[in-house]
Amino acid sequence: MPIIVAVNGIAEVYPAKLVTPRHPRTEAAANREHHGHHSPTLDHPALAAQIAYQQQNPDRSHPTPAVLARDLMTTPVLSLPSDSRILDAWTIMAHKGFHHIPITSLHGTLVGMLSYRDLLRHVPELIATADTGRASGKHAAEIMTPRVISATPTTDLREIARVMLEERIHAVPILDQSRHLVGILSTQDLLRGIANHGPLELWT
Repeated sequence: MPIIVAVNGIAEVYPAKLVTPRHPRTEAAANREHHGHHSPTLDHPALAAQIAYQQQNPDRSHPTPAVLARDLMTTPVLSLPSDSRILDAWTIMAHKGFHHIPITSLHGTLVGMLSYRDLLRHVPELIATADTGRASGKHAAEIMTPRVISATPTTDLREIARVMLEERIHAVPILDQSRHLVGILSTQDLLRGIANHGPLELWT
């Protein structure tokens, strides 16, 4: 499933790149084996050892199963409506340790993301000195990032990781077909997945 970029509710597909599995054998070597040709430098004992090794290891010419967003995403997701106060978002971030909060419309669809970076940019005094003066009258919709990159539960995790690197973002909301939040995938989720979900071949 594609990754979607939405700006102020107008959505388009993020440019995709083909993710190909990494094989331990080169195509040339595979072709030689397929046609019954072996390296002339191999003597009989070495050839026998090579054949035995290949029989012990399954054929890896087929792509490994993809790890999908639904396998690692955090759910349920804490979100805030667009008319929420910035102070409410800051309180949640401070108490929960969040760096991103999805912002939704009155109908529950995703309309933006509010990040720690947004707070630093627009109300730095709130973070630096806990001065709530300027932030008290502002709402999430005023400082949120309206350009949101999202994915679906069946999006390939490697594609999401690629986009996160390219866009220098640290969280991707996961939406259903109605653009309602069903999860969120952060860099912390990715690292947890690498640590806990083997084998690492799934990530190559």
